[in-house]
Amino acid sequence: MNPHVERYRQSWRLRIPQDPSETRRIERWLATARVFLAVSTLVAIRMDPTELGNSWAAYGLFVFYLANGILIMMLLRRRRQSTAGFRLLVHAGDVAWPALISIFAEGPRAPFFLFFFFVLAAAAYRWGLWETLGTAAAEVALLWIESFVLIHGWLAPGGSSSWRAVLGLRVNATAFGPQQLFMLSIYLLVMGLLLGYLAEQQKHLRAEKAVVNGILSRIRVEAGLTGTIEMIFHEMLSMYGASRVVVASQESHSQRVFVGELDRKIGRGRSEWHWLETGLRDAKTYLDDFPGDVCYAAMDGDRWTTLALDASGNQIAVDNLAPISQLREVGNFDSLVTVAFLFGSEWRGRIFLFNPSWRGEKQEELRFLLDLVHQVGPAVYNVYLLHRMRRRAGAAERARFARELHDGAVQSLIAVEMQVDVLRRQSDAGKPVGGELSRIQGLLREEVLKLRELMQQMKAIDVDSQRLLGVLNDTVERFQRETGISARFVTDLDDLDMPQRVCREILRIVQEGLVNVRKHSGARHALVRLGSSADKWSLTVEDDGKGFAFAGRYNQEQMEELGKGPMIIKERVGLIAGELTVESNPGQGTRLEVTVPRNGDVPHEL
Repeated sequence: MNPHVERYRQSWRLRIPQDPSETRRIERWLATARVFLAVSTLVAIRMDPTELGNSWAAYGLFVFYLANGILIMMLLRRRRQSTAGFRLLVHAGDVAWPALISIFAEGPRAPFFLFFFFVLAAAAYRWGLWETLGTAAAEVALLWIESFVLIHGWLAPGGSSSWRAVLGLRVNATAFGPQQLFMLSIYLLVMGLLLGYLAEQQKHLRAEKAVVNGILSRIRVEAGLTGTIEMIFHEMLSMYGASRVVVASQESHSQRVFVGELDRKIGRGRSEWHWLETGLRDAKTYLDDFPGDVCYAAMDGDRWTTLALDASGNQIAVDNLAPISQLREVGNFDSLVTVAFLFGSEWRGRIFLFNPSWRGEKQEELRFLLDLVHQVGPAVYNVYLLHRMRRRAGAAERARFARELHDGAVQSLIAVEMQVDVLRRQSDAGKPVGGELSRIQGLLREEVLKLRELMQQMKAIDVDSQRLLGVLNDTVERFQRETGISARFVTDLDDLDMPQRVCREILRIVQEGLVNVRKHSGARHALVRLGSSADKWSLTVEDDGKGFAFAGRYNQEQMEELGKGPMIIKERVGLIAGELTVESNPGQGTRLEVTVPRNGDVPHEL
């Protein structure tokens, strides 16, 4: 069982463990509030000294409390961690202080009641419901003990009157009467209950958020859909202590049903996700007629105990138990939880947790499971979509290469084979074959160049701003060697700060431009130039060939309207938010200009 998930799982009803930095931050805030409260109270008493009955002992206690608050604040700033013992000691002092200062309060209680509220808020902020209620009960107990001691000891006739006169202490006896003390006790207990409940809910929500974020953070695209599903359901098995988890899904357009299963293996290593053989009958078994969006069912004697919620988390009536009984015939279990999911308009399905162990109130747990599926589901669906897009892109790329090979190399080799057969016959007849051999050699040389260009397009490019200039220069030199066309690469740049995605597309544009020069232009010279200005990079590829079928200068928008220009280069320029301009002079040459803004919004790769 994953200890991280199990720890958060237990914290839903107990406490979420805080990291040391969070605990230290809480204690610092409380220390600052403690000092601010003490100073504010002293100012209020200064404005109305009757609050403490002009007792020097009470003023001394306030000064001691203020000094204690400052000392705690200094200790927290010097120490890296706040230990549990230190927090309990500080909290005990906060509990004792309001009861102690109440002895000397003669005026209205308003300034001093804030100390009661502070200690309850501190308990709620540090811990939760039961600690806050315990703090309120401790305050009430201290007040009643003080009342007993004061009435039957300190204030009793002949008790300690002489000592009170010597020390100059004045005690507020009316505040410790049974009626006043009873009302104050009720206030403290009710306030402790409310503050503790709010703190418990806040920690509960934070724990649930931590569980969801923990699962989302572990989803990896490279793991694939099956790996992602396996990881998520391993976590769910650990959280719910279930014996087995099954997911059933159905694709809308094909009606195909997929069922996968993961068993919990204790002491036998990590279990693996596996897909089951399925048919359309499984849609009836796993998907149809189950009550609610999330449902809990357990066998109690000879009947089912059920609880079902709708998509909003509201309880609904369960009238049909047949799907649960039918599922029990397929796989034996005593209890189960099932939750529905829907991915767009393509997939619907249900998750089944068999024999889960509950740690809290069932309706609350079911709501959390529903929320967990709603939040994690889109991330899983995105992994599915991304892999589907990659498969389709890969299939389209393979189809393109197959078409290039079929229309180019394969057709040329067939033609060569036919021409070689003709040459063989001519040779047998004693006819000269030198001219035909030269033509075949040229044809083979052309196909070798095409295959090399195709291999360059298939090759993954790993180029960044540090390597781009050198790679561009090597590309142009290789083009000159292989084609016999005079080509140069010119640049006035020494360093580049170009994003890697832009570097890769610039190189692809140069390669595609040189391929077009060789195939279509009939040029004798070609020039590639890369430059830069304050707000953009600029690339030009020009030749002295026959040019395009049109004359003039066109930007990308105009070429799109007219259906002209190099299609692949236009697509690559669009990928880097650039602008393409083509200038064509039939019979004199072509000039391609690409500008890329430095602050352009370059899309991310899939």
